[in-house]
Amino acid sequence: MEKTEEKTLNKKNKGWKKTQSKSKKANTVKASAKNTAKKSAPATKKATTINQKTKRPIKKNTKRDSSNKKKANLPKLKIYSLGGLNEIGKNMTVLECGNDIIIVDCGIGFPNDDMLGVDLVIPDFTHLQNNIDKIRGVFLTHGHEDHIGSLPYFLRTMNVPVYGTKLTLGILENKLIEHKLLQSAKLHNVNAGDKISVGVFKIEFIRVNHSIADACALAISTPQGLVIHTGDFKLDVTPIDGEMMDITRLGQLGNEGVLMLLCESTNVERAGYTPSERKVGFSLEKIFSQAPDKRIIIATFASNVHRVQQIIDASINHGRRVAVTGRSMVNVVNAAVKLGYMSVPEGVLIDIDDIKKYPPEKITIVTTGSQGEPMSALYRMAFSDHDKVVLTDKDLVVLSSSAIPGNEPLVGKIVNEMYRRGVNVYHDSSVEVHVSGHACQEELKLMHALTKPKYFMPVHGEYRHLIQHKELAEGMGMSSESIFVSDIGKVIEIDSDGARFNGTVQAGKVLIDGSGIGDVGNIVLRDRKNLAEGGLIIAVATVSLEEGILMSGPEIISRGFVYVRENEELMNGARDIATRVLVDALDEGIKEWSELKTILKNALSKYIFAKTKRKPLIMPILMNL
Repeated sequence: MEKTEEKTLNKKNKGWKKTQSKSKKANTVKASAKNTAKKSAPATKKATTINQKTKRPIKKNTKRDSSNKKKANLPKLKIYSLGGLNEIGKNMTVLECGNDIIIVDCGIGFPNDDMLGVDLVIPDFTHLQNNIDKIRGVFLTHGHEDHIGSLPYFLRTMNVPVYGTKLTLGILENKLIEHKLLQSAKLHNVNAGDKISVGVFKIEFIRVNHSIADACALAISTPQGLVIHTGDFKLDVTPIDGEMMDITRLGQLGNEGVLMLLCESTNVERAGYTPSERKVGFSLEKIFSQAPDKRIIIATFASNVHRVQQIIDASINHGRRVAVTGRSMVNVVNAAVKLGYMSVPEGVLIDIDDIKKYPPEKITIVTTGSQGEPMSALYRMAFSDHDKVVLTDKDLVVLSSSAIPGNEPLVGKIVNEMYRRGVNVYHDSSVEVHVSGHACQEELKLMHALTKPKYFMPVHGEYRHLIQHKELAEGMGMSSESIFVSDIGKVIEIDSDGARFNGTVQAGKVLIDGSGIGDVGNIVLRDRKNLAEGGLIIAVATVSLEEGILMSGPEIISRGFVYVRENEELMNGARDIATRVLVDALDEGIKEWSELKTILKNALSKYIFAKTKRKPLIMPILMNL
């Protein structure tokens, strides 16, 4: 009986255990399902935001959010240009972050037709002079005048460090010697690939091709991100020096992330690619072969040492000696040979004074003046004003350049004069003796594709160039809100919230006339224009302010207005008008010099215009006896 009860109890216990086991398994499954649901819940929330184009969930970028929070505490980056926007030349870009400022290039511009008597145009440095304690250095992309020409004027008042490649500084040194600044200048030689840290900035020099050796783009690391300034560039896959643009490094930086690209725009209107400099070498070789009995004179840009090297190579191949003339050409060639950027066998280069020692057909002359500059060596040759070279019908002149916009009349004047002398003239429109140093559309697209910038600012060009470069970037997929077509003095501000225009700094043009810096302004230019267009009339009189009487005069003197002997009636009438208004004014008790001069000037202006419909500059001169 007891055994039977025990068996029955054991069966019940076993059933209870099985039931408990099943219950535990069920609970475990439920708990697992709950945990799985909890884990998957956040993913379900993320998937609620869908990209309408790809139809895929947009994942939240926690790294970027963290980066933006960090950037919010960093100083804002400001980028502005003091030159090089809405104009050709005068290139100068400034980056400012917190208490640090760096400057990219410091070039000159050339005067337009309205700037009578002006030699050069430089940027307005006022804003930088007011912030001189923040300036950490000037970084040069290459040695062309429109990128380094203003430095002698800049360094007079702001002697900050200047960084550039070997040839760039070699050309700059000649300028500083002329201005007696070389001893005090702080010049730092760098090579492509070098990185320089100043303040919060780190600047890397990246090799590019251009129409001058040693050109570099700049990759500028800032607290807000990386800024790339291309300088002037083109893609030359067969460069004379064998050093191609470092597209690998540009691509690496693009993959790492570029905040803003500042890219040149000079050739944005031209489709395709810029031809290689070697193409000019082939043309030169052909010219030399076809003119064995001619003295060859070649005018080109002094800074294009690769072009000059090819001219020398062609001369050597045809048994010619080479003479160099023109101050800038002599300076650049000497610097390039000294620094190893040109290879010239001994005895090939001769002094311009020695050209008469050789047969004319065994001489090549390399000269400045390809832009028709009135004081250049080629201009003086054309108009028989050169003391060493006289052009004849036995000469062949090659203009190995293209006319800068605005210089066409000057170039045409020289060409016409040389044709009058029977000289054979080759230029780029007839033979291929010039290629540009600036990127065309496909090369610009390559730069954009390599760097993949978040923001873009076109630089180095007139307004139409900047707008067309904007359109090119939009065609590659960049939104118009990310592109900044700026103007000199206009500030772009970048922080964790994005980029925007915010304010302006003082900017403009300072005119250089002889040794005068900035002393020629709009009023002086207006007077010069009036003098050029209408001439000058001077009215001289002697008065006694105490007695209120006219003592002598007025005498009327004309310069550049009319020939006095043929216009006596007009001059006599002007004298009568001047006499009457002076006497009337003195009778009324007017004794202020400025008021008397104004009355006299206004009366003569009305009379002259009524008689001639012309507006000469009128200068009253009154003396008190």
